[in-house]
Amino acid sequence: MALVPSQVLRVAILLSYCSILCNYKAIEMPSHQTYGGSWKFLTFIDLVIQAVFFGICVLTDLSSLLTRGSGNQEQERQLKKLISLRDWMLAVLAFPVGVFVVAVFWIIYAYDREMIYPKLLDNFIPGWLNHGML
Repeated sequence: MALVPSQVLRVAILLSYCSILCNYKAIEMPSHQTYGGSWKFLTFIDLVIQAVFFGICVLTDLSSLLTRGSGNQEQERQLKKLISLRDWMLAVLAFPVGVFVVAVFWIIYAYDREMIYPKLLDNFIPGWLNHGML
């Protein structure tokens, strides 16, 4: 039951997304006090989608490690459902939303930074957290 590098990488990515979410929620920003809070930002929604996706990936990896060679048909069936959920989430949510958010953010950022990420936000969100969220 040795871990392969891709499984370790998925755990590391999940932990990094969770730490970014915790740091982001700890920042006091005026926009968090208005209607919708952080959920009105597509970058935040994408971050949550990616964190949930990598959580499902880690769960799938752990399940496949634990059920390998057991011969239990019920466990194999549940693992196939979990793999289908992971694949569906990648194809429908994680990849399309992630690519859209990154592409639109950097295109608008290159066109006019103040339109999408005003310099005022540099006082609230450190640069590493901004790049980590994208």
